[in-house]
Amino acid sequence: MNIGIVGLGLIGGCLGLDLKAFGHRVYGVARRSHTCDQALAMQAVDVASTQLSDLRSCDLVFVCTPIATVVPIVEQLAQMLPAQTVITDVGSVKGALVDAATQHWPMFVGGHPMSGKSEAGIEAAQRNLFQGNAYVITPIDSQGSQTNGKAIALLENLISQLGSVLYHCTPSEHDRAVAWISHLPVMVSANLISAAINEPNETVQKLAQSLASSGFRDTSRVGGGNSELGLMMAKYNRDEVLRSLTRYQQEITATIEHLETENWSAITQTLDKTHQARPHFLNPA
Repeated sequence: MNIGIVGLGLIGGCLGLDLKAFGHRVYGVARRSHTCDQALAMQAVDVASTQLSDLRSCDLVFVCTPIATVVPIVEQLAQMLPAQTVITDVGSVKGALVDAATQHWPMFVGGHPMSGKSEAGIEAAQRNLFQGNAYVITPIDSQGSQTNGKAIALLENLISQLGSVLYHCTPSEHDRAVAWISHLPVMVSANLISAAINEPNETVQKLAQSLASSGFRDTSRVGGGNSELGLMMAKYNRDEVLRSLTRYQQEITATIEHLETENWSAITQTLDKTHQARPHFLNPA
């Protein structure tokens, strides 16, 4: 199969490495020729260019660009691809994209591979990043538009080859769920770092930096990542991020009240509850 990848960053590079290994011919498109050269040198693609028109022979195209550019790129691709070509994206927000993209291209399927690394860029790409991880697709069936069944089946086949665990849901269900386990953690983590660096005692701040170990490293990782990705999450999933932040704020307020009143039993109950609940998010049935 001929597969196109628009955006040769981490996810695009990882897709290219895996898909080439499965015997597909991969065409990559990047904004900069230097990135194209890197992708070719890493053997993440068979062909690389800066022109979308070079994807005309592709059976399926992954759009792996920032959320804000997905729909405009689909609109451009719609002017040059054969009608049977499938287009999908890898964005972490679906409600703001899927309906609009489907209006431009009936063979569009919203997708989100739940895989990543702290490093960014094609130089961080690796094989098997998607193996064993969730991959969500968000077909729609509304009065205005409906996802093409053949397009869904083709994408599902590739997801199976990647070794991912496939999930189906609506765009709105996706955005609400991902707000809890991805977008809210980014905001919370970023605010943790922001609070820590605003410690007014310089000696204490430097000591904290020296003592920081696995606890701080784990809880601060996503907040110290790519700022553009964090902004796109906040902007394009604004309502659900606000909703989850408000609920989180209520939990923080309750904890502050328990500390102020020395309600140790309430704090113990919360910690016991979260101890029991965490495995359900890490090892779902």
